[in-house]
Amino acid sequence: MSNIFVISRKQLWLFFLVVMVMITAAFALRWNQSRATLADAQGTRVIQLVTGEFKTKTDDGKELEVYRFDPGTIVVNKGEHVELRITGVNGKSHPFVIHELGVKGEINKGQTTTVHFTAEQKGTYPILCLTHTSLANGGPMIGYIVVQ
Repeated sequence: MSNIFVISRKQLWLFFLVVMVMITAAFALRWNQSRATLADAQGTRVIQLVTGEFKTKTDDGKELEVYRFDPGTIVVNKGEHVELRITGVNGKSHPFVIHELGVKGEINKGQTTTVHFTAEQKGTYPILCLTHTSLANGGPMIGYIVVQ
């Protein structure tokens, strides 16, 4: 007994439409991800970060609030020139330091702070907010730069 598959024009068009939507979505996703890190004319890699905040209440009504960098981890290549553009979204002020890279600055709500560094050594380097250092004061607010 042989099975014969009959495919109508309507099914072919539906298949074609589904494939086109999937291809378009894949390109849109890739394009959107490529916008998160840019490169300027001098070959400096530009990476955008924001400050974020989480708030919640415990069962007894106590409010908890913590801050973070988003994305929380950035991966760069050894020898790469990097420009971090950190925009303050939540929290009034976030003075920060990246000790190992000789970087420091302050992020203020509604403003973008720009800092530069060259990733000379492989390793993982914390971005430390000096205001939010422990749970008692909305922290620890730490991001990481991984140099490969």
